Amino acid sequence: MKRDIFQAIADPTRRAILLLIATQALTPNALAQEFHTTRQAVSKHIKILNECELLQQEKVGREIYYSLKVEKMKEVELWIHKFKQFWEDRFDNLDAYLENIQKDKT
Repeated sequence: MKRDIFQAIADPTRRAILLLIATQALTPNALAQEFHTTRQAVSKHIKILNECELLQQEKVGREIYYSLKVEKMKEVELWIHKFKQFWEDRFDNLDAYLENIQKDKT
């Protein structure tokens, strides 16, 4: 079952996992130690991240290392960019308005 990427980033623990694996591949045990929780709890988060296609797996011996599929995060970036442009335009309009008010006072 494929999930929406926003389901993955909605949870603070999953966001933290993404930050951790963005810099280096980690096993579920290593992730569990970072959160002082059980491997089972981390595995549930990993499952959701996998279903959102945000993780890349590499099996080394008996361990599975997870790393971030950076290109998949582009969906979030594109969505946020729309709002960024909207708010930048609004702030530019506000700046122009405030400058006009300031000019009228002088």
